[in-house]
Amino acid sequence: MTERYAAFLLVGAGGFAGAVARYLVALALPFIGTGFPFGTLAVNVAGCLLIGFISELSITSSLVSPELRLLFATGFCGGFTTFSSYMYETMSLLRDGEMLYASIYLFGSIIGGILCLYLGMQIARMWT
Repeated sequence: MTERYAAFLLVGAGGFAGAVARYLVALALPFIGTGFPFGTLAVNVAGCLLIGFISELSITSSLVSPELRLLFATGFCGGFTTFSSYMYETMSLLRDGEMLYASIYLFGSIIGGILCLYLGMQIARMWT
């Protein structure tokens, strides 16, 4: 049972650090008057680079232990940007030859996300 608690603490600590790092990037790279979300783009791309690096090292070498993977890939990258997890999971499906599932996950997340965002906005407008 203590291993489970340790895993929760590792993910939580990494998530906290990732969320703070995301906020700092957002402060450093605001919209810069263009209306384009540079901070979010930077976080998404950097998170993908980081989760790819950490995950591959944990799979192909002993340089990244399961605990470090929890701390950095699951925790930090999860708090920094869930987009990196989304891309990693899509790539894992593609690597496993699951083109149909990868396509459903990729397009379902984008289209479903936009539709649900819009629906949530509409529901909120009914409350005001």
